[in-house]
Amino acid sequence: MKTQVSALCAGLPKPFNGAEMSAIDKRPLPGPAAIRSFGIEGDMVADTVHHGGPDMAVHHYPRDHYAGWDAWLGGHDMLERPAAFGENIVAQGMTESDVCIGDRFRLGSALLEISQPRKPCWKIEHHFGRKGMVARIIKQHNCGWYYRVVEEGGAQAGDSLERVEVGHEGWSVARVFAALYDPAHKPAPAQLRELVALEKLSGPLRDKLAARLET
Repeated sequence: MKTQVSALCAGLPKPFNGAEMSAIDKRPLPGPAAIRSFGIEGDMVADTVHHGGPDMAVHHYPRDHYAGWDAWLGGHDMLERPAAFGENIVAQGMTESDVCIGDRFRLGSALLEISQPRKPCWKIEHHFGRKGMVARIIKQHNCGWYYRVVEEGGAQAGDSLERVEVGHEGWSVARVFAALYDPAHKPAPAQLRELVALEKLSGPLRDKLAARLET
């Protein structure tokens, strides 16, 4: 699996909603970007409780979903530019159903590994000024995902994003997201045990799933 990255994007925290800050407003970087263990150099998160850290270093939201969002929203100016969903990687040609937890991708000289789906929050709706987006993401599982950085390196727009190693086969990002957040796909205990055993799924999510087994 291979696609071309059309932009690498970064942003800094800005006033967002009253006292709230957010770095969801990301813009394309003009040249080569350094990809470090904490993410793309020059990119930051505002909410360090729910975002950032080694398991959420780089965010990828499929450009493939933009047309569907444009139709659902009835058109939106933000969809005409990259990183409308606050993603670091802008690329088309792979979605949540195509990639699995633990898949490794070479991007420039960096090596990335898919660690978890992205959980949507109210900031997406505030960013677009439209209610109902979170519910649509939960229903359609078009959530995007995070990478951890296995090998630091550099990359730029135009570079290939190529899968070089398959992770936990059968556990696509879409399937894991559904098990975590979609009430219509509530997992049975046996499935929960399988999820907890996924070594490359981020630790906090595995702990959350393990706690479900204890209740």
